[in-house]
Amino acid sequence: MEHYFTSKPKSKPEIKLIRAYLRGRYFQFLTSSGVFSKKRVDLGTKVLVNHMILPEKGYVLDIGCGYGVIGIVAAALNPNLHVVMVDVNRRAVKLAKRNIRINGVSNIEVRCGNLYEPVRDMVFDCILSNPPISAGLATVKAIIIEAPKYMRCGATLQMVVKSKIGGERLRQIFEETFGNSEILARESGYRIIMAKKMDT
Repeated sequence: MEHYFTSKPKSKPEIKLIRAYLRGRYFQFLTSSGVFSKKRVDLGTKVLVNHMILPEKGYVLDIGCGYGVIGIVAAALNPNLHVVMVDVNRRAVKLAKRNIRINGVSNIEVRCGNLYEPVRDMVFDCILSNPPISAGLATVKAIIIEAPKYMRCGATLQMVVKSKIGGERLRQIFEETFGNSEILARESGYRIIMAKKMDT
């Protein structure tokens, strides 16, 4: 089975349109082979979308955006936000750009590159992630430990993880990195870990 955490998926694109009811409204997303969760919006993403806490204004990052569900919903919920989505997978980025248009959101952009590299000149009020667990702990750990460099004081990092797959270890990394963490929600075998960047 092809790994989606790659710059250039080798599988032939097989485009599909799916619908999802998220935060009280319907969204449509183009998906394809070679991207994560091509048949439906995955449960972890749904849990994060349903429980994420967004700032009233400012900049939001969806890191590892896939075809764009989390970032697009965030942008649709609050037009006062500017949302940036990032993914290393070029096919996912192309789909995310098309999904922005399909869902009629304008306060959003998508950039291609590995982790924070495409946004190294920016800081955010909120970072959201359904991380690529199958890419390995080192990749997920990098999302957490590098996050503070891209966060304003008071900003939050919110990450959804499977409770039984690294949930406690990842919370420990949150604590080591931020000096704080909380479980924002538990649902369907997933948990959302949230930490806030405090004064330094």
